[in-house]
Amino acid sequence: MLKTILFTVLIVAISIALFSVKILFTKNGRFPNTHVSGNKALRRKGIGCVQSQDREARQTNPHAIAERMPNGKEQENN
Repeated sequence: MLKTILFTVLIVAISIALFSVKILFTKNGRFPNTHVSGNKALRRKGIGCVQSQDREARQTNPHAIAERMPNGKEQENN
């Protein structure tokens, strides 16, 4: 049981060390930006993050015209 735990900890430690080689040994080393908004090719195509698109869609349009309901009252723009 103890051998298995030590072996697992060793494998995890080696994995973390190998993942951090680029970050530790390059000048200005950083984690790569894997977010959709960080990808230049996707931005050129107009593809954005779902969260950003949702935030933009939820903003009220200041130029929107209030629509009239069948009963004559105006509907609020949210």
